[in-house]
Amino acid sequence: MKDLDKYYEANRTMWDQFAKINVESKTYRTEEFLKGETALNSIELEDLGDVKGKKLLHLQCHFGLDTLSWAREGAEVTGVDFSGDAVSIARDLAKKAEIDARFIQSNVYDLPDSLDEKFDIVFTSYGVLVWLHDLKRWAEIVAHFLKPGGTFYIAEMHPFLWLMDIDNPEDLKMVQSYFSRAEPYVYDVDGSYAESDKKIKPQVDYEWAHDMGEIVSSLAAAGLRIQFLHEYNKCPFQMLSFFKKRDDGYYYYDDPVVQVPLVFSIKATKD
Repeated sequence: MKDLDKYYEANRTMWDQFAKINVESKTYRTEEFLKGETALNSIELEDLGDVKGKKLLHLQCHFGLDTLSWAREGAEVTGVDFSGDAVSIARDLAKKAEIDARFIQSNVYDLPDSLDEKFDIVFTSYGVLVWLHDLKRWAEIVAHFLKPGGTFYIAEMHPFLWLMDIDNPEDLKMVQSYFSRAEPYVYDVDGSYAESDKKIKPQVDYEWAHDMGEIVSSLAAAGLRIQFLHEYNKCPFQMLSFFKKRDDGYYYYDDPVVQVPLVFSIKATKD
């Protein structure tokens, strides 16, 4: 794909800046994590279940709070992210929390060149797929790192949500196509999505749209057997300003009749 290196370098630079902002943001609640709270949500905890004694590979781990939370659940964890600053912060948090964890700086597509192991679980979650241009190759890499009988699990924003006008949210207005496309969308960015007043140096980011058919078909083509596909009308983050938080801690499109999918999860196994 033309300009692919340019796209990924711009995104990596942005995520280096995001890591420094997000670790101090209200959204990520890093201090609460260091005091013993989990960064994981009930969706992934209930879907994935017991991980004690399992080797877990976390792809696109950002600065590692979920990775380290899985370690607290009893897994032997390895986190991977293409941002060097995020990986550095993750290693520092592991030391502060006194958690045994390994973190590797790598683009997902380059990971087989630097990691030669198999895992019981490959995990990834929330806001990860839009940064990947080739889901077929991504799924092949997931399968590559799984042991026979191993489990892949993803919890992710539903593709339907990416249709919405996030920058000017006044109503459930659709501004993009649902379907996958080869070329990325281009956005101007000067601050993090996390709850923070800090700004970054203005730049563009590049995001790829992937519909549900492409996601499921890519995993199936890689030889993974789909155990379930769950769709949820709730989201751990307030992606749009008119989403309402309920007592369970999740955000909802607060309409008594119309409900829309905000998050999906997939569990698949390697034969």
